[in-house]
Amino acid sequence: MEAVLALGIGVFTAAGVWLILRPRTFQVIIGLSLISYAVNLFIYAAGRLKVDAPPLVGTVNPDPALFDDPLPQALVLTAIVISFAMTALLLVVLLASRGLTGTDHVDGDEGE
Repeated sequence: MEAVLALGIGVFTAAGVWLILRPRTFQVIIGLSLISYAVNLFIYAAGRLKVDAPPLVGTVNPDPALFDDPLPQALVLTAIVISFAMTALLLVVLLASRGLTGTDHVDGDEGE
């Protein structure tokens, strides 16, 4: 399970970095989204992967090994909301920039 998750994080990160280095702004935005997905998976994996573990609720002296850690889940949920808002903002800036310059290249010219 951990190997598959590490491979997925690596693929998302590699694809995101490759897309960030592309000359078009839409590809850069998709690359930033892929890197944010990789970071979300990394944060979730940092909270110990447990299957069918109950959350830490109302026990007097809990044994942390028996329960699921709710903090990484809350952090990932917050990061998803923030990354959605940032992606929407970047898309609006992309549309405004394309309207003003007439191109969607990162540096503003075709460069061919």
